[in-house]
Amino acid sequence: MEHPELSREVARRRTFAIISHPDAGKTTLTEKLLLYGGAIRQAGSVKARKAAKYATSDWMEIEKQRGISVTSSAMMFDFDGYRINILDTPGHQDFSEDTYRTLVATDSAVMLMDCAKGVEEQTVKLFKVCRLRSIPIFTFVNKLDRAGKDPFELMEELEQVLGIRSCPVNWPIGVHGSDFKGVYHRDTRKVELYQGGNHGQSQVDVTEIDLDDPSLEQAIGKPYYDKLMEDVELLDVAGDPFDLDMILSGQLTPMFFGSASNNFGVEPFLKRFLEYTKSPTPRTSDQGIIEPTDEKFTGFVFKIQANMNPAHRDRLAFMRICSGVFEKGMSVWHSSSGKDIKLAQPQQFMAQEHETVDLAYPGDIIGLFDPGIFRLGDTLCTGAPVRYSGIPLFAPEFFCRVSPLDSMKRKQFLKGVQQLSQEGAIQTFKRPNIGREEMIAGVVGVLQMEVLEHRLKQEYGVDLVRESLPFRYVRWVDASPKPLEKLRLTSTTAIAEDSAQRPVLLFENEWSIRLAQENNEGLVLKETADRLEADAMM
Repeated sequence: MEHPELSREVARRRTFAIISHPDAGKTTLTEKLLLYGGAIRQAGSVKARKAAKYATSDWMEIEKQRGISVTSSAMMFDFDGYRINILDTPGHQDFSEDTYRTLVATDSAVMLMDCAKGVEEQTVKLFKVCRLRSIPIFTFVNKLDRAGKDPFELMEELEQVLGIRSCPVNWPIGVHGSDFKGVYHRDTRKVELYQGGNHGQSQVDVTEIDLDDPSLEQAIGKPYYDKLMEDVELLDVAGDPFDLDMILSGQLTPMFFGSASNNFGVEPFLKRFLEYTKSPTPRTSDQGIIEPTDEKFTGFVFKIQANMNPAHRDRLAFMRICSGVFEKGMSVWHSSSGKDIKLAQPQQFMAQEHETVDLAYPGDIIGLFDPGIFRLGDTLCTGAPVRYSGIPLFAPEFFCRVSPLDSMKRKQFLKGVQQLSQEGAIQTFKRPNIGREEMIAGVVGVLQMEVLEHRLKQEYGVDLVRESLPFRYVRWVDASPKPLEKLRLTSTTAIAEDSAQRPVLLFENEWSIRLAQENNEGLVLKETADRLEADAMM
């Protein structure tokens, strides 16, 4: 069936993730984008969430207790003729693998920085993933209403720490909290004056003055006016020029300054970001490049989330549409099973609110009810089968032997661990010489172990016993000159299998890894592995 509106719908879609260090204000910025998009009427501060109508992507109970995001949610809304899909990502570094997977489904990223802290460790990790995938990065410097670093210093940090040049689109006037006067928009040559008030619960009134207007000096004060004129000249002469091609290829990041908690600078940022950033991009498959405007429907699963509503024990697979038109009830080929399946009851999201969708287009994120058939990296398509490249597994850094406290609940324990493994929350391993009962859980961040324990208790009624293991590295064996048990390895190195029964080596330190490779010519070890579609259970 032909859809003449396909090109138009693709052109107006924007799909992006917000990445940041914990506490940089990511949940607040997400909420304010929803506010300006009309998706919520009023925003409430995180501390006063019960006192206001509060829409957030932090829906899991452990997130509410900790005040952190541990799972990625998808939110959709319309603004200025655009259809916007925001993929919220965990801010906490222990959940970085979930963020890596989410970035696979985006076309661009917004990097949020705290103006007082600059580039932080977690930001560096996520930035590297964006660079690997050539994802355009837009920088929003947040918390301008508080004391912060000099903006020129922040520009230098971006170049020194992240290795990317920056081009400020607007420029702050006064950066010492109570001295903050507003921002200068370089493209319109207007100064937008800062107004505090109502803690950012509603959209703010904007007062703008032309840079050349004689009243500007009086409005912001002579010292700030003189400093602004000096900064403007320096930026024009010494700064990098705005180059959209370099931005879209990930070589230059445009910088925006504002205060998400006070709604200041959010709307100007959103409007420019939507104008500059990419509509859905072509994707690489085993059949070559597939354009989003190709009428053949294709999409892939990048996230699986069980029990979003514990009362209903539901499980959803999040799919990114890559080409063609998605229609409710359509029949598609499913790469894991090799069979055709029907996609009934597709959902789109506004935080915890679900609504059934009849039609969706490339760039959109759809939630599919999952009876247990979907795997991370699955491709769904019409017509001749195609497969998109898989979503990689990243090497865990923390390992525990796990078992149920009550051996009578082993069945529930296995089911819970299997589901969490399929979601990508944990990876599972076993050592063939230890016995059938042993199960090792591996995670990228230690807090994921707490989530495992919490969710097994809350969702499956299983109390977990976990015993820390000394391993810090896992490497997948890509090639070996002899059977693994015949290799020359340190006494602390363990031979194991992952959940897809692929051989791995568990190491306590980097020295053991080097020694294994030096002592066994022809041994090839990998830090990541393809997530096999037939994710076998141990």
